[in-house]
Amino acid sequence: MSDSLAPSHPEVREFEATVESVDGRDVTVSETYFYPEGGGQPADRGMLGGVAVADVQSREGAVVHTLAESPAFDAGDTVTGVVDDDFRTYCMRAHTASHVLYGAGRRLLDDLGYGGFGITDEKVRVDFETSTDIDDDVLVDLERLVNRAVWDSRPVSWETRAVEDARSDEGVAFNDKTEADVMADADSVRVVTVEGWDEAACGGTHVSNTREIGPVTVLDRSNPGEGLTRVEFAVGPVAIDRRAETHRELRAAARDAGVAVDGVADAVSRLADERDDLADDLASLREEVLAGRVRELPVVDRDGDSDADDWRVGVVEGFDANAVGEAAQSVVGDDPDAPDVVAAVGSGPAPFVAVASTGVVDAGEVIDRVTAEFGGGGGGAPTFAQGGGIDADPDAVVAFLAELEV
Repeated sequence: MSDSLAPSHPEVREFEATVESVDGRDVTVSETYFYPEGGGQPADRGMLGGVAVADVQSREGAVVHTLAESPAFDAGDTVTGVVDDDFRTYCMRAHTASHVLYGAGRRLLDDLGYGGFGITDEKVRVDFETSTDIDDDVLVDLERLVNRAVWDSRPVSWETRAVEDARSDEGVAFNDKTEADVMADADSVRVVTVEGWDEAACGGTHVSNTREIGPVTVLDRSNPGEGLTRVEFAVGPVAIDRRAETHRELRAAARDAGVAVDGVADAVSRLADERDDLADDLASLREEVLAGRVRELPVVDRDGDSDADDWRVGVVEGFDANAVGEAAQSVVGDDPDAPDVVAAVGSGPAPFVAVASTGVVDAGEVIDRVTAEFGGGGGGAPTFAQGGGIDADPDAVVAFLAELEV
């Protein structure tokens, strides 16, 4: 046989057929209701002649059942096929739900096209080609419209149409990413219709009414490629469990915030504003503390010369190089009592050095002298320079700077 009867008779779970060929674990039969992997839908599971079916594929015009082990039956024998009811039902619901999701996309998204589709045990994905940014609000609306279509109990049907006729019908969606093999060189195409909602060329198995899909929960979105937005959703137990978990987390957030469930968004917004204000306050306080530490670095005694430039040299802990550098620049020459030069050494296994100067010495030259002595790299202008990756103890760098003549 060349085709599976599963798409046209998705309700069949048990059948008898004559074995046409046996090649190791690969078996073909006179007719089959097992769905071969394709179009984004996985292969059916079940038993054939009492042996578990490990895979089903379409190969060279035949549906090949790969069994878990070599069978005892031979060509010409009559065998019973049993399609796993749970998995087939799940795939029918999931596949139909993808059509309903695309129908929702028709109502919300611009320049819409299919970019791909796939079913796994835990979730389903639909890749949309669209110029619309599918943000959180759009994602929620997609889920709302899908579940509304499920609630509306819309009939689902399928028919075979001439390819040219279907292609010329702007209402029929073509998922060329997944259905290319099905439609290649074909004169006709199978069109699945969700009444009043969606039409699409598709060779998969489907339920006969949207109410059979059950609850649908959108899980997430991502961008698998340029111009594509992937929307992932769940049906069945996974959808129910995910929705319950989201509801539980929402109620916990409301309880912690001391608001009703419908006030969580406003409460989170207020908390975010408060967090940002506190972060700004903390940053300002850290800047003040750092400036104070830099200003209070030890004064270098240059052999008792009262006319020598005022240098402040020492170790600063707990701040990164950029912050220390900005503090050093803010301190030099900011008032008559301010130092002429600040050389702050950052602590850690690879110390950094930030040098700020009013111009009495060349800060860049100071950094060059430090890196020449201790390694690392850096540079800068006469009034400010930085060096990093220095291979020395911070105290040793401070001692070198205290004795440095430039």
